[in-house]
Amino acid sequence: MIHTPVPPNTVDKALIIKAKGGLGNRMLSAATGILLARLNGRAAYIDWRDGMYVAPGENLYPLLFDAEGRENLEQFDSSEEVAPSIWSKRMAMHPTDIIHEQFPRQHQDPFLYRKLSIDLRRADPPEAVAVYWSYLPKIKRLERRLSQSPEFAGQGSAELMSDILDQYFRPVREVQKQVDTIFANMKSPVIGVHIRFTDRKAPLPKIVSELTRLKQAQPEAKIFLATDSMEAQNAVLARFPDTRTIEKALAGDGAALHVASGVFSDPVAEARNALIDMVALSRCDWLLHSRHSTFSVTAALLGRIPEARQVDVDRYNLKLAVKQFIQARA
Repeated sequence: MIHTPVPPNTVDKALIIKAKGGLGNRMLSAATGILLARLNGRAAYIDWRDGMYVAPGENLYPLLFDAEGRENLEQFDSSEEVAPSIWSKRMAMHPTDIIHEQFPRQHQDPFLYRKLSIDLRRADPPEAVAVYWSYLPKIKRLERRLSQSPEFAGQGSAELMSDILDQYFRPVREVQKQVDTIFANMKSPVIGVHIRFTDRKAPLPKIVSELTRLKQAQPEAKIFLATDSMEAQNAVLARFPDTRTIEKALAGDGAALHVASGVFSDPVAEARNALIDMVALSRCDWLLHSRHSTFSVTAALLGRIPEARQVDVDRYNLKLAVKQFIQARA
């Protein structure tokens, strides 16, 4: 559980933040939910019991992050008075469950989340228990309310998201130790490279080309690579054999790692490996990535890496830019 400051008269109101998708998606969605909880005067609970990496029913969030307080989510599972009402007596379920059951043909519907989440733009509903969920961060839909809040006025979206990530997504000690080990004997500058190359493929030749350009400009720079693909890792190592990586499971069949997590011998270790990659990227001086992946976007926010030190290989992808503009505001 996350303890969010709430006024005394609303201390019993809770916002349960559910999730769908990979680590970057759920972290940014949860950060949006925490801001919503603060605006609505609710206590925020992060519910990642949907079966990503660990068994369904086990909350992944406290296995990855230092949470202040671990009150059980089961206390809400039988709640009847819930907003939206679709969650009544179903709080042990998750967005994927309800979508499979009631909206099987609408998995790609960008507006479907509105049926499973309270409205970000409207006043807080009266029910004691409310649910927030979105596959993507929706902070753009909160901008007007945030600008009118004494707590948040004057802060940009990226700054707010970085602040929330700092406060509520501090890695557990085991993860932090591994990241410290990576950087123990690696002097700056460090170029962090993220390549998603399974279910969603980043433009690998373009990434290698941009990495070559960065190395030519900074021959003393070290490279840290985070990828989900053996093919992508081999491509970078063939050109830059001194590249630093962590030892982890890599996909060879095109399946996203968080989807294939059921085959891992130690799913918690692999979930932490994903977080190690993300945190390590956040500590790099430069970030080479594609905005198409929320994993690297989250890393940039965690590390407050300025845009001037990011090389986004999809920065001129007009189709993607338009799509993300619409998604953020839908």
